[in-house]
Amino acid sequence: MPRWSGFSERRNRTLLDMGHALETSAFTLNRVPSKSVQKTPHEMWTGRCPNMSFMKIWGCKAYVKHQMSTKIEPKSEKCTFVGYPKETKGYYFYNENKVFVARTGVFLEKEFLTNSGKGRNIELKEVQQQQDIEPEVEEICQVIEENPTDLETQPLRRSTRECHEPERYGFLVKTHGDVILVDQDEPKTYQEAVASPDSEKWLESMRSEMDSMSDNQVWTLVEPPEGIKPIGCKWVFKKKIGMDGNVQTYKGRLVAKGFRQIHGVDYDETFSPVVMFKSIRILLVVAAFHDYEIWQMDVKTAFLNGKLEEDVYMTQPEGFVTLENAGKVCKLQRSIYGLKQASRSWNLRFNEAIQEFGFNRNEDEPCVYKKFSGSIVSFLILYVDEILIIGNDIPTLQSIKTWLSSYFSMKDSGEAAYILGVKIYRDRSRRDTF
Repeated sequence: MPRWSGFSERRNRTLLDMGHALETSAFTLNRVPSKSVQKTPHEMWTGRCPNMSFMKIWGCKAYVKHQMSTKIEPKSEKCTFVGYPKETKGYYFYNENKVFVARTGVFLEKEFLTNSGKGRNIELKEVQQQQDIEPEVEEICQVIEENPTDLETQPLRRSTRECHEPERYGFLVKTHGDVILVDQDEPKTYQEAVASPDSEKWLESMRSEMDSMSDNQVWTLVEPPEGIKPIGCKWVFKKKIGMDGNVQTYKGRLVAKGFRQIHGVDYDETFSPVVMFKSIRILLVVAAFHDYEIWQMDVKTAFLNGKLEEDVYMTQPEGFVTLENAGKVCKLQRSIYGLKQASRSWNLRFNEAIQEFGFNRNEDEPCVYKKFSGSIVSFLILYVDEILIIGNDIPTLQSIKTWLSSYFSMKDSGEAAYILGVKIYRDRSRRDTF
């Protein structure tokens, strides 16, 4: 445990202080020795001495060869080295707001060190100039060095700037010890929700969420197993805004604190595909050209449909703990929002179900499904819990909606008008969709 080891505590603090270079820092620290331990962490874990020959100076420039370049285009581009990938051999490079992996490159380490040295000289020169402009600072420092005890008699200088509560605290603003409720933001905690002017609406949304948990048999209450520390949970509140800018619904969602999960213990794979926006645009163009129908549906509590393969224990949600079950914990049977494997579990469940209905998954775009029957064409696009249904036969599309509603808890939004923050306007006389 870090709190029992000063060495581990210092290593953790070193990593946290390095910000964006955290993974590279951990990668490097695991391969360097220390005074207290003779072997490196990598050698203690794998039993082999680490190979350091491939390591480069973090942040240095490098020329990386283009994967696809023509005769008139440059053969390489200048990037910044930012780390080492875990899944494959190579390096992470940054260029033009993107990070990519390449096996090798020409690293300008000497140039990086030379420029770094010049930068330090310039910085020292600027500091010297600043000291020449303000000689009074030098005199004060000399007085302090000669009479260090005078520091105790110097009065503390306090700021006269007026302090204000930041807006990020939502609608709880303290004024002279009192609390004033200002309805301008979503509550951040359960206590803020029940104390807000919209407390009844938030409580209703939380009760609806708990009903969904019960209907889907998300968990069972059990005595806490010995040696198992359950993960926590919290309420997340959101006002859903419509196209007109007004509040449509008040949503209270129970979210597990998945950051407390341990890989290999209560979760394994986490990857889940998401449809690319360009694929949605392509199918909208196809639908406009052939005058297909474009319908939209939303899956209510989508993640609750995913089945868990691991044993995951969670504390009971705040505000819904009864006296007779106060000491029990929730053993999750299905995935819940916040779990690391939640999105993957839901995607696997939906993919299994929709293929039973006769849809085929696109090999290049795994969130796009198609179904052909003679001249009848149907497409289905899944983006997490939002679904677009596109086709040329209304009875067939209606049967798809009926089947989805019988299999999952769905919300029928009718003709598609708003998806992923984009409004959809359609002029069917001109066959335009934009």
